[in-house]
Amino acid sequence: MGGEPQTLASGLAAPWSVVPIGDGGALISQRDDGRVLELTPAGDLREAGTIPGVVSGGESGLHGLAMLEDGAEAWLYAYHGAEDDNRVVRMPLQGDPGALALGESEVVIEGIPRANTHDGGRLAFGPDGFLYVSTGDAQRREAPQDPAALGGKILRLTPEGEPAPGNPWDNAVWTLGHRNVQGLAWTSDGTMWASEFGQNTWDELNRIDAGANYGWPVVEGEAGRDGMVDPVESWAPSEASPSGIAAYGDTVFVAGLRGERLWTVDTAAGALAAEPLAVLAGEQGRLRDAVAAPDGTLWVLTNNTDGRGSPRAEDDLLLRLPLAPAT
Repeated sequence: MGGEPQTLASGLAAPWSVVPIGDGGALISQRDDGRVLELTPAGDLREAGTIPGVVSGGESGLHGLAMLEDGAEAWLYAYHGAEDDNRVVRMPLQGDPGALALGESEVVIEGIPRANTHDGGRLAFGPDGFLYVSTGDAQRREAPQDPAALGGKILRLTPEGEPAPGNPWDNAVWTLGHRNVQGLAWTSDGTMWASEFGQNTWDELNRIDAGANYGWPVVEGEAGRDGMVDPVESWAPSEASPSGIAAYGDTVFVAGLRGERLWTVDTAAGALAAEPLAVLAGEQGRLRDAVAAPDGTLWVLTNNTDGRGSPRAEDDLLLRLPLAPAT
């Protein structure tokens, strides 16, 4: 990292996901009120729309956003809690940067289990063009090891919501054995990474491979058990509680909530290349999301206004962090 963070937006309330768009703009989801805010290229903050059917409560509400440009049309995808489940919807994104609006919503996938905690919620389009969806176990400990269940998984879908071709169980599931994944990213070598909340002992950064079993609830952290994949790195929850992650070159950046820090993890060929380094420790409070922005900087969302009693709870910020040139 190089230099001090710059505030791009303030006055946010329980923000969860940020998607850069256009020339310096972004869309930001707010968990508790279901609103999508636009940071305009001029630096102003305005409402682009409210996702219909969002039912907030506990850790559920409006979560991850992802963008897909399909010819002249752009779609905004959103993961959110509804009355009885978690689901993914999509809407055409209408208008020009600075005056964006959301079109009519359509369901991409529904029936993802919902609970007061462990609701997953991250969305990302992979290098293969398919939509990846992280789900939590929703306190149903039998679900993560069941390849027919949607809970405790990473899902891989077509943009329309069908199971992607080549999925290992011929359904929507890509990997299983997860407790609560909230971060997805790909390094420049094509390796997929995911952050995962542990229970009491170990939070994880995992290399994601199709059909792999990441152990929950049988194991937590590094166990060396046959048929289950150990994390590439693990931390005590007090040092991490990881949510969103970003990749820049072969470095993965992990946003920590309870840990109130950003972990910088250098990788090579899907393994650690150096000991992880913590930055921003205690400086900005809880960190919810991190994204690699088109301008070569890292954008980070704080999350201090979600009722967790943070001393920084007056508002939340979108920060821009300069990065040292990739080597």
